Amino acid sequence: MTSNILDTHLLYKNYGPSVALDGVSLGIAAGDAVAIMGSSGSGKTTLLHCLAGIIQPDGGHVDFASAHGPVRVSSLSESRRSQLRRESFGFVFQQGLLIPELTAIENVAIALMLIGTPRPAAEQSAAVWLAAMGLQGLESRRIGELSGGQAQRVAIARAQVTGASVIFADEPTGALDSTTSTEVMNVLLDSTVRSGKTLVLVTHDQSVADRCRRVIELRDGRVVNDSDTGTADDNQSGQASLTGRTQ
Repeated sequence: MTSNILDTHLLYKNYGPSVALDGVSLGIAAGDAVAIMGSSGSGKTTLLHCLAGIIQPDGGHVDFASAHGPVRVSSLSESRRSQLRRESFGFVFQQGLLIPELTAIENVAIALMLIGTPRPAAEQSAAVWLAAMGLQGLESRRIGELSGGQAQRVAIARAQVTGASVIFADEPTGALDSTTSTEVMNVLLDSTVRSGKTLVLVTHDQSVADRCRRVIELRDGRVVNDSDTGTADDNQSGQASLTGRTQ
């Protein structure tokens, strides 16, 4: 039986009088692909941020099964949560949140440099990941010189380069057209669940959620639906692989 890599127990989070999370308990299995859905204000991004240790819940707790043993994320100090995010978690956001002044390879390498990897070794690893994303030859381009799909591939490479066991993605295809969205999801799934890592993403797009094995729907801070859609790779045979053509 696959064990959980993340567990939450009765998570509560309020922003003033607004309830963002209202007693959310769930487990996420290692190697799973999970989509969190819900209307604006349903609590989905808050849940993602609590799982990733970006924010602390007002009540309840989040547990992470790290390679070094269990960690109660919600009880860590801010500095320890920051360290955990740098070393064990990767992040992909709707707009990438890449540094426009840096090149593609520098944007990826910086994730390794933040955990103490010397620049030459960091850039060597970054180059390997960019090549795996189909971006070989584009390493020296700045983010403004890349297409939206290419920039998201850089963001995915940055999320993966440290060897993160969990990748959190917040609307990773929200700013992309449908064709590029499909290709970015191919790459995201290739580099996570097909490689034994865990993917947790927030999305408004049902077609994106359907690519994941499990869909959790929130409403008013509560889980109202938790469904198994099948294996994340079932509907991807014949589609682009990690080394496929980039947009």
